[in-house]
Amino acid sequence: MINLEVCLTPTLLPLFNIENSIVVVIDIFRATSSICYGIENGATAIIPVAEVEECIAYREKGFDYLLAAERNGEVVMGFDFGNSPFSYTAEKVAGKTVVLTTTNGTHALHMSIKAKRIVIGSFLNLTALCNWLKTQSEDVLLVCAGWKNNFNLEDTLFAGAVTERLKTGNYKLDDAALGANDLYQLAKDDLKGYLKKTSHSERLKQLGIEADIAFCLNVDITTAIPILDGERLVKLEV
Repeated sequence: MINLEVCLTPTLLPLFNIENSIVVVIDIFRATSSICYGIENGATAIIPVAEVEECIAYREKGFDYLLAAERNGEVVMGFDFGNSPFSYTAEKVAGKTVVLTTTNGTHALHMSIKAKRIVIGSFLNLTALCNWLKTQSEDVLLVCAGWKNNFNLEDTLFAGAVTERLKTGNYKLDDAALGANDLYQLAKDDLKGYLKKTSHSERLKQLGIEADIAFCLNVDITTAIPILDGERLVKLEV
């Protein structure tokens, strides 16, 4: 049996044996959605960094990086853009390398750095991701980025969507995966309606970016699976 587990917040990561697991990093609103969209649209790579200062340091390296920084839902002053998916169109990122730091998503990724492999999940690439996971023999850990290390609904709901696709296979589900899947059963017929109640939706609405929320809940509009290769997220060759 293959273990399929859900880490509901990065704070709980020390409780898991990530060294032998494929970690799927999840930050639906908005980092992992934007990463999937950017890689789909031809970004050469996206380099996730934990701190704004690390992002700034790439200015000095002499390459043509696009620098993206978000904190508390807003673009950090002086950067090319933040983590809105609409900043990751082909016109903006094709052939480019983006250096990205966000409040939650890149934090969760760096907390997971000892994993056997790290891939990026979103509703945008749900089917492609699940089909690939079904071909792998390693344990799977779905890491919800949450909000500043707290539980959130949208990431857990996506973990439930992945669990829904995998649970009929040779997987042993932990309690968090079972709970996430139950949550997904409640929400699957109206994702947008269900997630209107989330705290992060409210934060983003106050910033006037409801369009980002709606976009991030599109299912299967991309097929690219970003995978961490060294310090860079690149397109997984399948």
